[in-house]
Amino acid sequence: MTGQNPVEIDTTRPHPARMYDWYLGGKDNYPVDEAMGRQMLALEPRVPVMARVNRAFMQRATRWLAGQGVRQFLDIGTGIPTEPNLHQIAQRIAPDARVVYCDNDPIVLAHAAALLRGTEEGVTDYLQADVRDPDTILEGARKILDFDEPIALSLIALLHFVPDEDGAHELVERLVDALPSGSHLVISHATADFTPEESEEAAAKLRGAGVTLALRSREEFTRFFDGLDLVEPGVQVPHLWRPELGDPVPGQDDGVIPGYGAVARKL
Repeated sequence: MTGQNPVEIDTTRPHPARMYDWYLGGKDNYPVDEAMGRQMLALEPRVPVMARVNRAFMQRATRWLAGQGVRQFLDIGTGIPTEPNLHQIAQRIAPDARVVYCDNDPIVLAHAAALLRGTEEGVTDYLQADVRDPDTILEGARKILDFDEPIALSLIALLHFVPDEDGAHELVERLVDALPSGSHLVISHATADFTPEESEEAAAKLRGAGVTLALRSREEFTRFFDGLDLVEPGVQVPHLWRPELGDPVPGQDDGVIPGYGAVARKL
């Protein structure tokens, strides 16, 4: 595994990857993650549905990309493995697909072996790094991926944890600039556009626990794709992005899904 450094797991405050795991019914989380997750459920009982909708968007986007001939994927903010993982989706269509996963939570590293079981023809690797350090990510990814050929960069449910003070848009621009023509950018992101009061209360609770939540508007979300060619149907609520490519998530139509998803191509 690339860029692997031993890091102690901080169980004193919640981590988004472990909370996401709890929402999905996983076991790789701690009491502090469950406690915060329950606070989020008290504000919005449909959070687990939202997590599954987000996961389903990733699967459909990956399926579409592999169907378009993309054979290389860089997934930042991977999270704790939940099958089917991105490489499984891609390699079912293209057994020779190469996938690099990246996350900053050491518990993901502890379970990375599950991310590395791919096809014999393909390659999967994992690197421990933070999206705020794009140079380290790119250095590690170059050991596995061919940066002369198109790469799909996936940032799924990640950027709403990167505030503007950390230069979220600039970080994405730095990563995209390193990709060759024909590459794609895939992003899903939470928003307060549809539920402003509930979203602000959730953000305040997370801030109190040391987790920053930057809920961007549709316009702010779309800025991540400046200079790129948005793939139809453009910026959408995640479950409305090419729904024909996957099965619907139970409950997805029973209320608002406060987020956006999009895929764009680098010309």
